[in-house]
Amino acid sequence: MGIGPSTKETSLHHFRDPLVELLGEDTDIDFQGVVLVGTPQDNVDKYLVGTRAAQWIEGMRADGVILSADGWGNSHVDFANTWEELGKRGIPTVGVTFQGTQAAFVVKNKYMDTLVDINKSEAGIETEVVGENNVDELDAKKAIAFLKLKIRKMKSQK
Repeated sequence: MGIGPSTKETSLHHFRDPLVELLGEDTDIDFQGVVLVGTPQDNVDKYLVGTRAAQWIEGMRADGVILSADGWGNSHVDFANTWEELGKRGIPTVGVTFQGTQAAFVVKNKYMDTLVDINKSEAGIETEVVGENNVDELDAKKAIAFLKLKIRKMKSQK
């Protein structure tokens, strides 16, 4: 398992990322930026990068996070850990990644409750079409709507 052609975001996609574009345009959101975190090979380092990313975001006093992973399988270990670290800090998080029908999460935790699956293939699998299974505008709109709802719910409980 890992990153294949259909789940790999191209350079052009990064320059025109729908999540970044829509978050930047949304007047209800104070878009603070993008945190890029690598996917280390060693499990100790996987947990370290997730913890550090969550500490950084906590320090930014973010109201919420859209956590995105470019890839699946082993990359989801980092994804799940970062999501858990954000959850422990009470930061509402919406996940955006490829799951499909054959890419069940390698690890899960109780904070992983809101996911936008970017699978586009009818069979629910990773394909050989470059860029077929990555975030599009509809995925971004869903993620933003889910995040707004989670933030609103958290604020109403305070």
